[in-house]
Amino acid sequence: MTDERCDFEYRVDGQPDFSFLTVQLPPDETLKVEGSAMATMDTNIAMKTKFRGGLGRMLTGESIFINEFTAEGGPGEIGIAPAAPGDLRHVYLDDDTIYLQNSAFVASGMGVNVESKWQGLVKGFFSGEKLFLIRCSGQGDLFFNSYGAILEIDVNGGYVVDTGYIVAFTEGLEYDVGRVGGFKSLFFSGEGFVCRFSGSGKVWIQTRQVPAFAHWVNPYRPVKSNN
Repeated sequence: MTDERCDFEYRVDGQPDFSFLTVQLPPDETLKVEGSAMATMDTNIAMKTKFRGGLGRMLTGESIFINEFTAEGGPGEIGIAPAAPGDLRHVYLDDDTIYLQNSAFVASGMGVNVESKWQGLVKGFFSGEKLFLIRCSGQGDLFFNSYGAILEIDVNGGYVVDTGYIVAFTEGLEYDVGRVGGFKSLFFSGEGFVCRFSGSGKVWIQTRQVPAFAHWVNPYRPVKSNN
């Protein structure tokens, strides 16, 4: 796995706050893109829509579609705008596997298999993402995004991350989800569930999470007067 090798030429603008991905597609090459993320494209690029993850994605209430964009009759350019305001990363999978939080997938080459993965009733607390992660495996470019900036952490032994800040992690890391303290800590400390990683691999975390931002904004909401 590397962030230096790539099959497609690409550029990322607006990092780390409002990342925008531009990919150059060679003739007859195809790129998988998260549904509704395409912002611009050349006129010779054709789109097909396919399911991703089947029933699993339906149960999470999130998009269950991947759009495939193919440059027909010559090279083409596509601009991709992830839904969340934040950072974007590229890795090249070389028969590797990465697990993403359910909303992190942005785009990939056709050699990357993208599927939802059942996490069970305890492990499915990543970022409030219910019971599924996205499993990306195979060979090719993979792009994923975050809410806030992305930090890459090398884990060798053990590491603890609040589940709301996890963006991605590599296969081979063992993990267990639990509370920081007791039930009093869960409800009154502002801290919730954490993921305890063990083994050797990489974890990508985001520097912000949506629930914390919503809590910060709440006192500033306009309040309708009853008068």
